[in-house]
Amino acid sequence: MQRVRREDTVLVTKGKDRGMSGTVRTVIPGKNRVIVNGVNVVKRHMRPRGPQQPGGIIEREAPIALANVRPLCPSCNKPVRVGFRVLADGRKVRYCKKCDANFD
Repeated sequence: MQRVRREDTVLVTKGKDRGMSGTVRTVIPGKNRVIVNGVNVVKRHMRPRGPQQPGGIIEREAPIALANVRPLCPSCNKPVRVGFRVLADGRKVRYCKKCDANFD
């Protein structure tokens, strides 16, 4: 189970986009990286790939290290550390270590 999942709101803690927040679009668990909407936008020089995809300079989000983001708690709205607990019905859920509220 991952500490950060798709559709989570995260805050960037290091790098050129420090202090920005956004929702996680993609998680790349093999490389410990995430792609966050509107964060770490880079310019790519793309070659034309047919009439539907013209070439040019496009902007898109690049992956950032998972260690450089902190999830924002939905209840206390602060960047927090995430813990795991098992509920009475056997489900494993994430919880906020600051306010003790469940994420899931």
